[in-house]
Formats: sequence, structure tokens, C-alpha cells
Amino acid sequence: MKQALYNLKDYTSGQISKAAVFVVDGISSKVSCPMDQDNQFDSYTLIDGVILPGLADVHVHLREPGFSYKEDIESGTLASAHGGYTDVCSMPNLKPVPDSIENLAQQQRAIDSHACIHVHPYGAITVGQMGEELADLEGMAQAGAFAFSDDGRGVQDRELMKQAMLRAKALGKVIVAHCEDNSLLRGGYIHDGEYAKLHGHKGICSESEWGPIARDIELVRETGCSYHVCHISCKESVEIIRKAKAEGLDVTCETAPHYLVYNDMDLKDEGRFKMNPPIRGEEDRLALIQGIVDGTIDMIATDHAPHSAEEKSKGLAGSLNGIVGIETAFPVLYTYLVRPGVITLERLIELMATAPRQRFGIAQDPKDYTVFDLGCEYEINSEDFFSKGRSTPFEGVKVYGRCAMTVCGGLAVWQELTTEY
Repeated sequence: MKQALYNLKDYTSGQISKAAVFVVDGISSKVSCPMDQDNQFDSYTLIDGVILPGLADVHVHLREPGFSYKEDIESGTLASAHGGYTDVCSMPNLKPVPDSIENLAQQQRAIDSHACIHVHPYGAITVGQMGEELADLEGMAQAGAFAFSDDGRGVQDRELMKQAMLRAKALGKVIVAHCEDNSLLRGGYIHDGEYAKLHGHKGICSESEWGPIARDIELVRETGCSYHVCHISCKESVEIIRKAKAEGLDVTCETAPHYLVYNDMDLKDEGRFKMNPPIRGEEDRLALIQGIVDGTIDMIATDHAPHSAEEKSKGLAGSLNGIVGIETAFPVLYTYLVRPGVITLERLIELMATAPRQRFGIAQDPKDYTVFDLGCEYEINSEDFFSKGRSTPFEGVKVYGRCAMTVCGGLAVWQELTTEY
């Protein structure tokens, strides 16, 4: 089967140029000076399209080994390709936790057997992610862990985090922190804001996030460690990180699409609106947008965290934390940030592809790229997802920018060619 996509703008080289993509029996190639249509191909697709570097997500939960009923390497990486990603970084909330060479190897075998894109596994900071003793950071670094995180749990002990930073620095690795002070949670499960007060829900204060960030930045001053903050959600976190950067500290951070689009008054008492940290107030959302605009926030990750339908069916109070997002991130951000002129497409590419690779040393293979049809408007329907998870706050939202093709290592691992003639 021979297919061709025409009328594309290629953003992969840093300079915008016209291009086409040809697919012959699943092998894809770009040409910078597209030829006129002829009879070489079985079908042609003319789209309002762009060729982008393969997107990179530094915060994804693939759930294998241990929780494959929620997601597995095959479904998670196919979902990632469906969303335009060629590189994802797998968080260590697994069973067994990748806290040793042996446990990391078990995850790596699943990746090698079933991944259709590049997967970069995290090693845990502490044994079992229990926050009591440091994991085998040195062994895991040699075995392929690209960074260290206890995502889903904050490291509560200051001295333990300091020792982790010192060891990570010696290894040339980044500490990636889920910042959460357990003593400030007080049974909360959504933002301690207006919606919680109006509807009688228990709230989580913003200090539970920004307090540990402030503590860790003090430790970065002491240790010189490379430090990255997961999924920031509140205005105080933005300001603390902005000041740390102005000081010249080696600090970066990410946020996620749902924090940029929604505030707590958009919540519904449904599991698809429950995640950790929670969606916060409008002032927080606007501060995050400003952080995106001025460069305080370095990248956007999805925190793609699938659960079963049963686990997400118990409303805000009873559902597990976590939503899916890797199949909707680019269209949501293109629709809500680029089309209204909040940021440029080039800035979105930086946030979703360039900056994650630069920060974590993820190589950009020139044979990895993705094609989006920017003119295609469609309604997000979780039944179309390849992820096993279906819980998204963007259900039913109309967006622009459907992923037409994702190419990894020259292979078209996802393609949706339409509008043939």
C-alpha cells in the first residue's frame, strides 16, 4: 500500500518548510520538496497539516508490571502514538517498584517486548517508594534508569531527600519530585477552594504542594542537584520556581493540560475530574498560563494515569486519583493556547517536544516525527482511545488538531489517513 500526505509544513528542523510524507508498506519518509501528485500512490491526503518532532512526555503511568488491568506497555504506547508521542517516560508506581536492578529489568523486558515507541523508565528514589531508605540509585543508573522519582508520594524526610540529591548529582541524574506534604492533606481530595466550600467536599490546601517545593529548593542550593518538579498546579509554586531560576539554580518544572484549561469551579462530582494535585482556582490557572508564557514553566506533561472504570466511578470523594491525557494533550493545548494567540505553535512545540528532550537528555531521532491535521475539528470521545483508561475531563470537548500519523524509527506506528481522492 502506497499513501501520501501533501500540503504539510515541516517544523522539525527549526525552520519551517513545505514537505510531504510518503508511506510505503508502513515505512514512512519525508521529502522537503514534494513532487506533484502522480500515479505512484494508491491514495493522497491533502490536509491543513504540520510535521512536528515526535512529542515527548516525561510523566506517564504505563502500569506494567503489576497493574496491567489499568494499562500495559502495549496499550499505553499505542495510546501515546495516537497522541503524537514518540518518547514517554514511565513513572515507577509499579509492582514491583523499580527500586533495584532486578526490578527495573522486569519493567525493561516488558518495554522491549511490547512498546511501539521509545519508553524511558524512572527508577524510584526510595525502596518501595516508602520514603524510608534510598533505593539502589547507582545500580539503576547503570541499568538504564534515566532519572529518579517517587511520583505519587512526596519524600517527607528532608535529610533523606538531601542524600538522594547528593547521590543523583554524583550520577549526573535529575531528581524528579512529586511535592506533597502529607501533614497538610487532612483528608482532602480536591482543591480547598470555592467549589469545595459550596458542595461540602474536603479540600487540599495549596501549601501542601508549594511547601515541599520551597524545602527542596533550599536543598538544591546546598547540593547543586539537578531538580525537576512534577505537575505544578498553584500560583505559589510558579512564583517560588521563578525566583529559583532567577537565582541561577538548576530547577525545572512541568504542568499538565487540565491545570491550564480548568479551574475548580469547572469541576463535576465525577471521577474524571479527580487527580493529584487537584485542579485549583482561577488565580492559579492564570498564574500557570503566565508561567508558560514567560518561560518559568519549562514543559507540559500529561500525568497520564489510567484506572479501571470501577475505580473512577465513585465521584470526587471515592474515586482514585488520576486521569488519562496522552491522547488529548496536543489538540487541547493547540485549541486553548495556540488558536486564541496565548502562545505560538513554536512555543507549544518547545513545551511538548524540545524542552523535555533537552532537560533529560532524550535524543531526537530524525526518523521520529508526527503529523497533525490542524484544520480538523472533532469532539473528544473516550471510546476512541487506545488507552485502557477512559476517564478524561475533556470528554465531549470540541478541539482542533487530530493526529494523522506518528512515525517512530521510520515506521508509521499510527496513521489515520482520510480525505482521499
